[in-house]
Amino acid sequence: MRQLILILLNVILFFNSGIADEGMWLPSLIHKLNINEMQDKGLKLNANEIYNINNASLKDAVVALDRGSCTAELISENGLILTNHHCGYDEIQNHSSVENNYLEEGFWAMSYEEELPNPGKTVSFLVSIEDVTDKVLAEVTDDMSEEERSKKIYTVANELEKEAKKDTHYETFVRSFFNSNQYHLFVTETFSDVRLVGAPPQALGKFGGDTDNWMWPRHTNDFSIFRVYSGPDGKPANFSEDNIPYKPRHFLPVSLKGFKEGDFTMIMGYPGHTNRYITSYDVDYIMEVTNPVRVEVRDAKLKIINEYMSTGPKAKIQYASKYAQSSNYYKYSIGQNNGLDNLNVIERKKALENEFKNWVNSDESRKEKYGKALEYIADSYVLADAGKAQEYMAEAMIRGPEIFSFAYRALPLYRLLNEKEIKDEFIDMIKSRVTSGMDSHFKDYNAETD
Repeated sequence: MRQLILILLNVILFFNSGIADEGMWLPSLIHKLNINEMQDKGLKLNANEIYNINNASLKDAVVALDRGSCTAELISENGLILTNHHCGYDEIQNHSSVENNYLEEGFWAMSYEEELPNPGKTVSFLVSIEDVTDKVLAEVTDDMSEEERSKKIYTVANELEKEAKKDTHYETFVRSFFNSNQYHLFVTETFSDVRLVGAPPQALGKFGGDTDNWMWPRHTNDFSIFRVYSGPDGKPANFSEDNIPYKPRHFLPVSLKGFKEGDFTMIMGYPGHTNRYITSYDVDYIMEVTNPVRVEVRDAKLKIINEYMSTGPKAKIQYASKYAQSSNYYKYSIGQNNGLDNLNVIERKKALENEFKNWVNSDESRKEKYGKALEYIADSYVLADAGKAQEYMAEAMIRGPEIFSFAYRALPLYRLLNEKEIKDEFIDMIKSRVTSGMDSHFKDYNAETD
């Protein structure tokens, strides 16, 4: 499933008192919601300088790496982008060897020719966002089953995506918000020639390692540098020596002036998603099922990987990125449970749910419509034991041995070969997708460890 891509503004306004007003907004909506408040707090930009589909704006300088798994920023007129060290860790590891250990020693390209290509890595620019809620839900009614509702929404969203993509090289997708009550159409331009330019040694870029991960404050040189390339016409193109550094519509100049207390601060990026509106039942499930299962399985997995990595420098390089990926949410899950417990989140959720019940029960029409809503949600968690089995399956198999995920890549080819009528061009296309990553997969694969 394509990772959810949404670009949000997480605006943190710092005052002399140390209090911060926080929130997350779609940039296409800030002119309606809070641009005046932001300007009152010190913002010197207007809404059109943040988001504008006709002229250059901040949205053209803040990009999504790998379709939203990370955020990066354009910092030069020649396509140079800045991102986190961990967001380039896969690529740094992939280019490393015992002879050229860029993980340990760092990497710096001294010319365009020395920059390293990274098949599969992408940079996506936001072209536009459109609220299509009314269109998507136009034929959705309250008496529909969930299956009927989902089917209708999928059909309409698919048509909107096709229409927006027509006669362009853009990518288009409709994404839901607020538990499928609001829908927005995203149009993006994705570049696939992205080259590694520089990264510090991991002793600096990953200073503190697992101990400091998910902690604040952190003292680390958490950055890596890439460059986006386009075809000679300025449009996306596959890797080629004929490609040129991308000329962005806008880039962020880097200031060396520093900042002072009370300065306006704004973060713009691709955070993915939030679960802020889940119920107490959801939180309880996360704390009692999802996180304990993840911690138990990944603890065992990390011990196995660590044992192999200790056998020598080649093994350490091979599994460095895999270890980092697995340990990331291992520690996250432990910390999340501690935080949810310390902040008494379940009880606070229950208090909100009681407020909701009182609001519902104070009106007969609301009572008829929403009276059993929380009861239905609670009933869905009666099967928590079955959910635990699913969680174990996901962690220990789907996200466990690599051979399962690798075999899964061949599933489309298997299905195609079982069809009665097969066109050779389809076979070649699917076969190419299956085999394209084989060399890089087995370069960093150890069957016994897996």
